[in-house]
Amino acid sequence: MKTLLNNTQLDLTLQRLAHQLVENHTNFANTAIIGVQPRGVALSDRIMVALKKITRKKDIDYGCLDVTFYRDDVYKTGDIVVPNKTDINFGIEGRKVVLIDDVLYTGRTIRSAMDALLDFGRPSSVELLVLVDRRFSRELPIQPDYTGYTVDTILTQKVKVCWQEQDGKDEVVLIDKGQP
Repeated sequence: MKTLLNNTQLDLTLQRLAHQLVENHTNFANTAIIGVQPRGVALSDRIMVALKKITRKKDIDYGCLDVTFYRDDVYKTGDIVVPNKTDINFGIEGRKVVLIDDVLYTGRTIRSAMDALLDFGRPSSVELLVLVDRRFSRELPIQPDYTGYTVDTILTQKVKVCWQEQDGKDEVVLIDKGQP
């Protein structure tokens, strides 16, 4: 196991990503932030806290999106599929949407998220913010607009993002799939 971002580095990265969003979206009047379930929501929650602190705005549209039944591999395991919660209580028609996920790997989750997003309207644009980009693992032509950390990995490795609220610590680690 190798630590890619420790607690301090992760906090600095989150602050940088939030500032980049503010630079590009200023007052967020025509922008919605949407976290991709499940692990992207923990990241988007943190980004939202930082955005509200930086902008002093409390009314930035924020939601979470479940992509379970939009995935092309949803029934491959044969297990019963239990979806997460989608919570988008605002319109996205003609608005800018920033999708947030923790790790960009093959691009399939983001493709699923864009399909699911269309059920809520047609945005004017969609941007992607990811904490970690595993850039040489892409199966689809999807690239992030905002990246916290880029890492080159091999197939036997996995990037795990740990959050204090869920995992008891804040860090990003690279592990071999054979490790717990």
